[in-house]
Amino acid sequence: MSAGIETSNSASLQLSRDRGRPWLRYVALIAVAFVMLYPLLWLIGASFKSNSEIFSSAGFWPERFDFASYAKGWKTSTEYTFATYFLNSFLITIPRIIVTVISCVLVAYAFARFEFWGKKFMFSIMIATMMLPLIVLRLPQYLVFREIGWLDSYLPLIIPSAFATDTFFVFMLVQFLRGIPRDMEEAAQIDGCNALQLLWHIIVPMLKPAIISVIVFQFIWTMNDFMGPLIYLASVEKYPVSLALKMSIGATEEVEWANVIAISVVALIPSVLVFFAAQKHFIEGATSSGVKG
Repeated sequence: MSAGIETSNSASLQLSRDRGRPWLRYVALIAVAFVMLYPLLWLIGASFKSNSEIFSSAGFWPERFDFASYAKGWKTSTEYTFATYFLNSFLITIPRIIVTVISCVLVAYAFARFEFWGKKFMFSIMIATMMLPLIVLRLPQYLVFREIGWLDSYLPLIIPSAFATDTFFVFMLVQFLRGIPRDMEEAAQIDGCNALQLLWHIIVPMLKPAIISVIVFQFIWTMNDFMGPLIYLASVEKYPVSLALKMSIGATEEVEWANVIAISVVALIPSVLVFFAAQKHFIEGATSSGVKG
C-alpha cells in the first residue's frame, strides 16, 4: 500500500515538474521547426540576392531586397511568360484531379462494400502494383500512346488516372470506408436507394476528408511531375511549370540563379495555398485512413 502511495506521489511530482517547465518544450519545438524550415527560408531570401551573394553567404537574409529577379524570371528566355506555363500546369492538374477522384471513389466503393468473385485476389494485385517503380511502366506506356497518336498532348498525363491507376488513393479510400459504419446505408437501402444513390448521398459526404486528401496529394504530385511531361510533350508552348523551370536553367551558359529561385518560390505558392486551404480535412482524412480498417 505504501509502495503504491509513493509511486503515486512520485508520478504527481514528475507531472508537476513537467507542467512547471512548458517553455522547454516550446524552445525545443521552435528549434526543430527552424531547422526544418531553414531551407525554405533560404530559398525565399536567395530570390532577392545576386548570383555572387547566393554562393558567398549561407544566411537567408539578403543585403538588400531586389524584386528584379521575379520580373526577369517571369518573362523567361522564350516568347512565353510563366503565365502560359502555369496555365498549362492547371490544364493538366485540374482534369487529372477530377478523373482521379471519380475513378478511385468508384473502385474503392466496390472493394469496400461489395462481395464478388476474385475480390481478394484483385485487391492483392492492386496492392502489388503499388510496389512497381514507375520507370518500369514508362516504356510500354510510351509505345501505347505513340501508337494511338497521343504524343505531344496532355492525354497521356490525364487519361490513365480515369482508370484508377493511382492505386495508393484507392487503398486510402478503402481503408477510410472500412472504418465507416453501415447503419446509414442500411437505412437508406430500406428506403429504396440503389447502389449509386447510396454512394452519392451517403458515402461521398462521409468520404469528404479522404477525398480532400486525394485532391491535395494529386495536386502537389501533378504540379511537381517532371518525368511525365518530359517524355510526352515536345512543344514548348505546352510545357508545364516543372519543365519551364528546367528550361530556364539550361537556356544560357551562365545561369541567373536568382531568377530561377524567384520563379521556384512562385511555383510553390499554388501547392502551399491548396494545402493550407484544405489542411483541416487533409489531416483528418490522412490520419483516419491510416489507422482504420
